[in-house]
Amino acid sequence: MAGRIRDDDDLSDNHEINITPFIDVMLVLLIIFMVAAPLSTVDVPVELPVAVAKPQPRPSKPVFLTLQSDTTLSIGEKTISRDALVSTLDDVTESKRDTRLYVRADKDVPYGELMKLMNALRIGGYLKVGLVGLESADTNALPASASPAAGP
Repeated sequence: MAGRIRDDDDLSDNHEINITPFIDVMLVLLIIFMVAAPLSTVDVPVELPVAVAKPQPRPSKPVFLTLQSDTTLSIGEKTISRDALVSTLDDVTESKRDTRLYVRADKDVPYGELMKLMNALRIGGYLKVGLVGLESADTNALPASASPAAGP
């Protein structure tokens, strides 16, 4: 029994790149990075600087809602009840729900009362609401408790 080696062997060298293992490796690396990327973020406390934006130009006929410290509500100079808020706004804005409203609240108004007013506006369909505050160019005038990094 003698074996013979043929020169015209069907098992010749393959000179093409087999990319199947390469794709498998790349998919595994992609999964590893997708899992590890959210874990690498660090929540570091930082004291951010205060930005002082330019005052925006006033519209020709602004609609001001004022919430006083005793929680009375006014539109312009007219004092109204909370039940008549939406109907009075409809009269003032001619039922244009996309009119921007400017809310001025006293600094002594409880946060819950301000949120009740904002919710009433949202339920009434008035979604463009701006909060009015005093404009100050002096960033050092902010109390230490107003800085974003101040904790309890």
